[in-house]
Amino acid sequence: MKKITRKSLLLLSLFAGALALLPCGAQAQVPGPHPAYLHALSDLRLARAYLNDNWTWEAVRQDDNHAIQEIDAAIREIKHAAIDDGKNLNDHPPVAGNLGPRDRFARANDLLGRAHHDLDHAEDVPEARGLRDRALMHIDEAHNTVDRAWRTARWE
Repeated sequence: MKKITRKSLLLLSLFAGALALLPCGAQAQVPGPHPAYLHALSDLRLARAYLNDNWTWEAVRQDDNHAIQEIDAAIREIKHAAIDDGKNLNDHPPVAGNLGPRDRFARANDLLGRAHHDLDHAEDVPEARGLRDRALMHIDEAHNTVDRAWRTARWE
């Protein structure tokens, strides 16, 4: 009987040890879904929609296109972090059609700020830090570009 008890205790302790290591191994593989990242994706898509306006003034069009490229890059970084809601870039709430250029830029910048805040305060999994930081860099670049476009467009 003692042999069975020792063997059982040994197997039980090995099982408990393996079970204790399981959450660490699972956490290291994939960051998993984070609501903050999903909110950021939604805000980035909507900001992109406010910017995609086919400007006739070349200086504003270049900034607008550059901001869209940075937003697309931020979205790609978030998706590389395995946080993907499966939606395409055009899946966003309706854009208010009666907004003028300054209001569209202001709304896009507000959304970019919200996306930055969501990512900056999202749960930080070490394996996703680089991807998150690159996404934040692209969001900041888009924000700066939208600011520049807003200053240029106000003279039109």
